[in-house]
Amino acid sequence: MLEITESAAALCICGLAAEAKIARAAGFSVVVGAGDRSRTTTLVEGAVRQANCLISFGISGALAPELRAGEVIISTNVVTTDKRWWAGKRFRDRIADFARGIGALEGPVLGAQAILATAAQKGRAWSETQAVAVDLESDIVASIATSAGIPFVVLRSIADAAYRELPPAALIPLSERGTPRLARVLASVLRQPGQLASLVGLGREARMALLALAGPARALHGFLVAG
Repeated sequence: MLEITESAAALCICGLAAEAKIARAAGFSVVVGAGDRSRTTTLVEGAVRQANCLISFGISGALAPELRAGEVIISTNVVTTDKRWWAGKRFRDRIADFARGIGALEGPVLGAQAILATAAQKGRAWSETQAVAVDLESDIVASIATSAGIPFVVLRSIADAAYRELPPAALIPLSERGTPRLARVLASVLRQPGQLASLVGLGREARMALLALAGPARALHGFLVAG
């Protein structure tokens, strides 16, 4: 799903409909890739000509062991296992000042090919990349923005700590609208009821992370508009 509200706009790239709702409320145009990397790439490539900045926006998993649910990350440094992207130095310096102003943590963010569901996977990614957080969109955002010659920034909040094991129901693909497929989630819980406590805990932490995004999103929109 793609929503452009201005002729030249800062464009937020999200996975979840709930993330997109926060971004829209802050004044951003939005792309919702629903966790599908191929779909996300196609949507962003189609929209980038109308954008003056790309923002990887939403909740994320922690890789740094000390991070907890609700902590906010801002980054102009995105990594994969074999690549790294930086925004331009002037923009990086401005974003660093902004991050300090709102009390957000700065650090590299890992763009992963798939969800890192276990503590072991997150620990390995932390050792290999030293990225503080992980999501499915940031490398797509950084690559396309760099090719288009426009800046990018990552604004994320932590939903699952590095020690958190994600239950099977949390790994079910989203609908194209970026919403959970509730019937499939319920079926997964009925098959494996032992995951329910973990799923409830994860849901609580995801809500904390979403709530933590609203203020920084508004602040970032104002910061970018002010130039």
